[in-house]
Amino acid sequence: MLLATLAGAVHAQGAPAKSPAIEAFGKGVQIYTCKTINGAYAWSLKAPDASLLDAKGQVIGKHFAGPSWQANDGSTVVGEPLNVSPSPDAGAVAWLVLHAKSHSGSGTMATVQYIVRTRTEGGVAPSSGCDASHAGNEVRVPYSAVYLFFRG
Repeated sequence: MLLATLAGAVHAQGAPAKSPAIEAFGKGVQIYTCKTINGAYAWSLKAPDASLLDAKGQVIGKHFAGPSWQANDGSTVVGEPLNVSPSPDAGAVAWLVLHAKSHSGSGTMATVQYIVRTRTEGGVAPSSGCDASHAGNEVRVPYSAVYLFFRG
């Protein structure tokens, strides 16, 4: 049912409603930097740093700033958010639907048009510890998620 709901959300954004071409488990960290935002100190997302794993636990790629996903074959898709939904778990980063804004390479990620991040665990910025004495500091918050990649 969850996959059908997510596929429906992707379809509502203009993508064909079909099964994902790639399903990967992302495991890594969300990196936050302490900086001033509107005159107050707060943790700001710098980038994710995660491995993408297949159903057997084998590394098939990585996820990093952009947001970008790169397969082991070197092909990359960079996404832009279309829809953000709070995770059902208050301690987890949001669920996302993203549209591909660019690609590089000619492999696995070259024809991905939509990316869905779901079933997130962890990764939320700390609620404290960012002040003038910590400006510029980074924290790495562990997280995991399921990534679904849809072709156009």
